[in-house]
Amino acid sequence: MAGDIAYGDVTADEDLVAWSREYCRGVRRERGVDVRFDLVEWAVSHRAKRRAAAVKRPKLPDATVGEPYDWDALDGADGRPLPCTLSLTREAFEAFDRDEWAATLRHELVHVEQYQRDGTTDHGAAFRERAADLNTEVHCSAFADAKYVLTCEDCGGLVARRYRDCPLVRQRERYRSDCCGAALALQ
Repeated sequence: MAGDIAYGDVTADEDLVAWSREYCRGVRRERGVDVRFDLVEWAVSHRAKRRAAAVKRPKLPDATVGEPYDWDALDGADGRPLPCTLSLTREAFEAFDRDEWAATLRHELVHVEQYQRDGTTDHGAAFRERAADLNTEVHCSAFADAKYVLTCEDCGGLVARRYRDCPLVRQRERYRSDCCGAALALQ
C-alpha cells in the first residue's frame, strides 16, 4: 500500500516518514479516515522507549472527545484545525514487523482524526470503537526492555514495566497487585 519505497528498504528517517505517510494516505482512502494530511507534520524520535508513535498537539480550551471543536472561535485557526505532529519512534519501527508497524500507524490515525474533529484525543470508548474499525489495538506492544519490571509475588503476573526509577519502584512495598492483592516483586 505504501508507494515509492518498499517497507524492507526503509533505512533513513526520511524513508520511514515517506513510507509511513504513504501508508496512512492509503488507509485514509481505503478505510474512510477523515484526516487532513496538510495539517500533519512528521517527525522521527530516537529517544522514546514507551511509545511507538505519538500525536503531539496543542492543548485546547474546552476540547472534549465526541464534541466537534469550534475551530472558528480559536484565534489563528482560520476555521481549520491547528497542525499536529505525528512522531514516529525509530526503535519501535526496527523492533516491529510490517503488520505491527502498520497497526501502530492506524492507531495514530485515530488520534489525528479525533484531534482534527474534536480538538483533543484520548483512549476512551470512542477511540476503542474506531480502533476496532481500523483493526488496531488501543495500546502498542513493548519494543524496548524496561529497566524495572514489577510482578505479583503470589502469581508472578506482570504488574508494571518502568523505564526510569519512580515512586512505584522505590516504594513498591506500599503497593499491591490488582490480580491477587499481593506485594510487588522487582525482577
